[in-house]
Amino acid sequence: MHPTWDIFCTVVDNYGDIGVTWRLARQLHAEHALPVRLWIDDLHAFARLCPAADPEADQQWQQGVDIRRWSAQWPPVTPAEVVIGAFGCRLPPDYLQALTQRPTPALWLNLEYLSAEDWVQGCHGLPSPQPNGLRTVFFFPGFTHGTGGLLREQGLIQRCTAWQGDGDARQAFLARLGVHADPAARLISLFAYENDQLGAWLQALVEGSPPTHVLVPEGRILGDLNAWLGDTLTVGDVRTVGALTLQVLPFVSQDDYDSLLWCCDFNAVRGEDSFVRAQWAGRPLLWHIYVQEENAHWEKLEAFLRTYRHGLSDPAAQALTDTWRAWNMDRDMAQAWRAMQPHWGELQAHALEWRARQAAQPDLATALVQFYRNWL
Repeated sequence: MHPTWDIFCTVVDNYGDIGVTWRLARQLHAEHALPVRLWIDDLHAFARLCPAADPEADQQWQQGVDIRRWSAQWPPVTPAEVVIGAFGCRLPPDYLQALTQRPTPALWLNLEYLSAEDWVQGCHGLPSPQPNGLRTVFFFPGFTHGTGGLLREQGLIQRCTAWQGDGDARQAFLARLGVHADPAARLISLFAYENDQLGAWLQALVEGSPPTHVLVPEGRILGDLNAWLGDTLTVGDVRTVGALTLQVLPFVSQDDYDSLLWCCDFNAVRGEDSFVRAQWAGRPLLWHIYVQEENAHWEKLEAFLRTYRHGLSDPAAQALTDTWRAWNMDRDMAQAWRAMQPHWGELQAHALEWRARQAAQPDLATALVQFYRNWL
């Protein structure tokens, strides 16, 4: 008998939490044949990522995963043998009470946010006793041995490489989204939070070379884009200014978003889920990290840059660092972007080398399954 798994997810204000937990749930089922229940407090957010889902259903099956509504009225259920509370969410009191009454203890894991900070390795796998007699264990995704690794499905890199080498598949996918880019244009995806430096970056693209076609999935950055353009673009609209073409895309499923990242030459991403998927795309990227009070997120940004830049020449590493800091710290994005262009080829090669290094480590789902087996 395979152990049962419960994963709890609260949707805060974006799609990162549900994006990570949905990917994890379906990988645990598809690759490890595990029965998984995914408890979600906002099924409307889930339905954006999984269009087949019914946002009004209390219970449904999607891709082999038992999707449950996490409502204020908690239903009586038997707790699973492995319980994952994602990103510090508080489990329902009735569920915790039921956990204390299990005849055999469950493994309760607190899946933490992704970070490259040095302290993560020391905290990964540490237990935390609870007042009710239960014990939770901290489980940290990460980029180094001694962490839980990154979400990566079996064969992901091979599928991406094959896709990127198939010009017909790429063009057919883009055409389905209404994208008909100039073959000479550099294709960029832009998925970001609100950002005061967007206008400076777009102006640099207007005046730059080669021509650029920026694909913008509908989202929070659209307001800043329209303010700079002095227009009101909606899904399907295309505008060209100088060397820059802007196009607004619909919000797409997770699988289609992966394909979009694979199609592009450069990916601007935000949060956690799209950040990891852009790394698997093997293309240069720009991360818009989720803003925290007192700029605490800057430490996470700098920690990743210290890790990611390893292997780059000093000039390329500095240009990359300056661009990420400009985007996240409200510095001159136009100047930083222009200074990065001479290093484009090196950054392309480095993105592939980084992907290969990360793919050589165990993936997060496998690490979780192995941790449970070792715990027994």
